[in-house]
This record gives sequence, structure tokens and C-alpha cells, in this order.
Amino acid sequence: MSWASDYLDEARAAIVGAGSLQDLEQLRVGYLGRKSPLTLRLREAAQLEIEERAELNRTKIHLEDLVKTARRELERVAIERVYADSAVDVTLPGDPVPRGRLHLLTQIRREIEDIFLGMGYEVFEGDEVVDAWSNFDALTTDAGHPSRSQNDTFYLSEDVLLRTHTSPDQIRLMEARTPPIYAIMPGRVYRRDTPDATHSPTFLQVEALVVDRGITLADLKGTVLHFFRQLFGPAREVRMRTSFFPFTEPSVEFDVTCFICDAQGCPVCKHSGWIEMGGAGWVDPDVFRNVGVDPDEWSGFAFGLGIERIAMLRHGLPDLRLFWENDLRVLEQF
Repeated sequence: MSWASDYLDEARAAIVGAGSLQDLEQLRVGYLGRKSPLTLRLREAAQLEIEERAELNRTKIHLEDLVKTARRELERVAIERVYADSAVDVTLPGDPVPRGRLHLLTQIRREIEDIFLGMGYEVFEGDEVVDAWSNFDALTTDAGHPSRSQNDTFYLSEDVLLRTHTSPDQIRLMEARTPPIYAIMPGRVYRRDTPDATHSPTFLQVEALVVDRGITLADLKGTVLHFFRQLFGPAREVRMRTSFFPFTEPSVEFDVTCFICDAQGCPVCKHSGWIEMGGAGWVDPDVFRNVGVDPDEWSGFAFGLGIERIAMLRHGLPDLRLFWENDLRVLEQF
């Protein structure tokens, strides 16, 4: 046995038995480093026989291969250990992940939109900041009407204001579009109201507008009836009562049979069997003239209702402010 052979056997046994990458590195330095016996002997190669020099070089190459092989194996074992320590037991029950949901008012609004889209209507969204022309004048609201007062309306300037209803969208739509028109206008509106259980300075409204040839009040009642049956159930009935609005003539208010007690009488419907829902009417010919629509050729109807009111009635909520207080105890119920 030569010196190189003994050295290789000793180094091989140590390298193969290395328990970690750190131990392997120490062995590499010890057996192959600049101050290792093998390196020092190779520095004297000029004084050695050719066969001995060749054997030393073969020993060095063999040890380098042993170190590489041992390093790959230790790295593989280390990776497997990491995977084993971080493995997920798929049989264990998972932790519940909290999920968000749409606000109740958004749910109601989308449901309303879906009902009208199913009837062939379009959804038109206008601006919340409008001029007095589209909010009042074009809708034939008299200059002395209480709704034009600064006590009732948020004015940004003498002629610019936050819309008090979504009816300005009807004006914009008729100005931009040639009839026939079948559209709803949902959105936020603003009025100077003191917040309480039934009033808010900002709330959601949706209005419908139909302009076509040959439209009658029977079309209005049929549309409202279909809408409420889709919203509150197929057993609902609708009635109309005469009323007054500046931009419709004739004007009506519509009620729906109570969906809580099925028209038998309860506190929600004040034991009448009917729930008041909103206002409607025949579009006043003067409104048509204001937007360049010929009332002799075209006729139509419009109606509007509050989205919060629908949500309150459907779910029995007693206070309008619950929608805006972001109390999760309330919102998580819907």
C-alpha cells in the first residue's frame, strides 16, 4: 500500500460519514485544502517519480468527486427534512377563512337592476352633481316650490347642486336619446334632512322611464305589478291612488299588498294589508317639450322608489341609520 492509497481510504471514510454540510466542508479543507497533506506533497511533485505524481493527482481528483457526491446527498437530505417539517396534513380540518359580502343595499339594487334587465330595460347612471335646469326647471318644478329652497337642497353654487332625486337622469337621457326609451336610473340622492329612523341626508333611489308610442297607464300598472311580484313574490297585488308630482300628469302613488302578513294586516302595513311603495305617473307633456320630444307622437310613464325602503320592509329593519353605521352585527345577517 502506498501513501496515496492510505490517504484516499482515510479521506473516503471520513467524507462518506460526514453528517452535515458544515462537517463536509471542514473535511474538504482538511484533505484537499491549501495546507492539507495531499496539497503539500503535490508541491514537491518535481522531486517525485512520475508514477507517484500521477497517483497523487488521481487521488486528488477522486477526493474532489467524493466531496461533490457527498455534498449533493447532504443537500438532498436537508431539502427532504425541510419538506417533512413543513408538510401539511390534508386530513386535518382547515381554518375557516372570513369572506366578505355585498352590502344589503347593493344586493337590493342589483336585484332591482336584474328584474328590469329581464324586461328589456337598460341601466343608465347619471351625475350626482347637476344643474338646476335638469333637477327642477326641465321637470316643471315651480320657482317657489319648497324643494328648491336651500333648506331642502344642497347647493354648490347658485345653479349647481347635489341632485335631490334621480329624475335629472331622465332629462339627460331624453336629451341624448331618440325614443323609444326603456330605462331605469339607480343612484344616490341628497336632501337636507336630519338623520333619524326614517330620514337621511343621503339615500338610494331608483326610477324607471318609458317613452314610446301608444303607452298607457295600463302599461305602467302592469310593469309595476310584474316588478313587485318578482321582488316580493307572485301573490302580490298593486293598487294606484291619485296624487300630484310636478313632472307627471296624471300622477299616482302605488301600494303593494303586504308581503309580511300576506295582506291580512300586521304592524308593518299598519293593519291595512297594503304597503305604500312610491310615486309614479304619466310624463307631463311639458317635460317632453323641454327636452325636444314631441308629446303628440310619444307618450310614457315614470315611477320611482327608495331602495332603503325596500330593504327595510323586506327584512323588518326599524331604523334607516343601520344601513350606514357599518355595524357588522347587522350587516353579517344579509
